[in-house]
Amino acid sequence: MTSRKPSVHVQGAKASIWVEFTALAVECQAVNLGQGFPDNPAPTFATNHLKEIASHPEATAFHQYTRGFGHPRLVNALGRLYSRFLGLKVDPINDVLVTTGAYLALYYSFLGWLNEGDEVIVLEPAYDSYLPQIKMGGGVPVPVVMELAEGATGSEDYKLDLAKIESKITSKTKMLVLNNPNNPTGKLFTREELEGIAELVKKHDLIVVADEVYEWHVYPGHEMIRFASLPGMYERTITIGSAGKAFSVTGWKSGWAIAPAELLAPLKTIHQNCIFTQVTPVQEAIARGFEAELDLIEAGKTSESYLLHGLPSQLEALRDKLVASCRSAGLKPIVPQAGYFLIADFSSFDGPFKTDPSPDPLDFRFVRWLCREKKLASIPPSAFYSEGHKAGNDHLVRLCFFKKEETLDAADRILQQFARS
Repeated sequence: MTSRKPSVHVQGAKASIWVEFTALAVECQAVNLGQGFPDNPAPTFATNHLKEIASHPEATAFHQYTRGFGHPRLVNALGRLYSRFLGLKVDPINDVLVTTGAYLALYYSFLGWLNEGDEVIVLEPAYDSYLPQIKMGGGVPVPVVMELAEGATGSEDYKLDLAKIESKITSKTKMLVLNNPNNPTGKLFTREELEGIAELVKKHDLIVVADEVYEWHVYPGHEMIRFASLPGMYERTITIGSAGKAFSVTGWKSGWAIAPAELLAPLKTIHQNCIFTQVTPVQEAIARGFEAELDLIEAGKTSESYLLHGLPSQLEALRDKLVASCRSAGLKPIVPQAGYFLIADFSSFDGPFKTDPSPDPLDFRFVRWLCREKKLASIPPSAFYSEGHKAGNDHLVRLCFFKKEETLDAADRILQQFARS
């Protein structure tokens, strides 16, 4: 055994919550409302593109290495898509980088722009990979908590405090991470909130990493405002997107970063020396999917669009089904405006998890007990808070509702045991 030590950037890093709770769900053969992936069939329009591509082995351009920074057909489709939705010209060759999932686009952003000691404002609750990725890049995450209002019923009740954000900005602050729509809460930031953040960004000369992978999962009556579309923000923003989320094929692990060439340059340097290129046939299939969507949208046929109608309509029905199950079981749901996760308050529930001697937060104990004893898998939301902010945010549970009707029915049967107890 060597006496050598690993990099200081990974020393002390904890296992991801997905390692423990994915394994626990499998071990317990639980109904899985934990990890955020659909368990229903993938959309046939997407899989048909991949099937057609695979049926042509003679088309070598589909099966060999493609352009390193993104398959030409895909970057052109993404340039067309984001030019439309950002309201400005996105250069497909210079302003788009295709990566292995949004995870890698995020990591490139931190690794490419942070120097040792640079500070990064992170709005919490925040996706759990942000903090370790920032630290691996040499940065210092600076959490700012969005407090949940008393008697909250919807994700809009997670309140953004601009004064609190500004109080955390120092001469070392270089970057702000904005997850909109937010995971785990489903909060969709208002124009007023985003404009307030934009003012701080300009005032303090910050770079924004805008993780907008749930941009298409927005429910009727709500508006998705992409941060880079605000005046003066495109030149300061790295926008992160995901095909796995857009087309409900998370296993395709394809994402991208959209930004002006000078912001993307450090990311491209890492990419070309890391994976070099993303899977060609998958990129070709995604490109075809976006081209078809854009043709519908530009023709005014939004009712036929998967992204603008089919997906949010499907999810709204599933969301409402799980909300009803939670309410009838005695949980207090925080109804999301976007995304496919539901936060619910389990404070009214009793069980041995409350007297478990484990030093872990209450929601970790509840989620383990729920999985082992009731066979329902979920995720503890305190995992999305830094160490100093877990207390007071551990009475909630995160449930994924992008599941088959049968899966939600099975979850409902488990939850109703609480209603009868």
